[in-house]
Amino acid sequence: MAEPKKRLTSTRSGNRQSKDGLKLKSLSQCSHCKQSVIPHTVCLNCGYYAGKKILEVKSEKAKSKKESEDLKDE
Repeated sequence: MAEPKKRLTSTRSGNRQSKDGLKLKSLSQCSHCKQSVIPHTVCLNCGYYAGKKILEVKSEKAKSKKESEDLKDE
């Protein structure tokens, strides 16, 4: 099996490993509700993308009300 002719310095191996670190995701603001969202995606808070309504998002009150009704039915 082949062996390296010279030892790799800690600087060279450190430079290689430095690219493995975690990077922060870039975020932008929703044009409608000003919530932080990933660029080029629909805002999950309000359902808008590029100033247009794309998704119908149910409010938290409606979700919790439906869950309580489901529990009563059981």
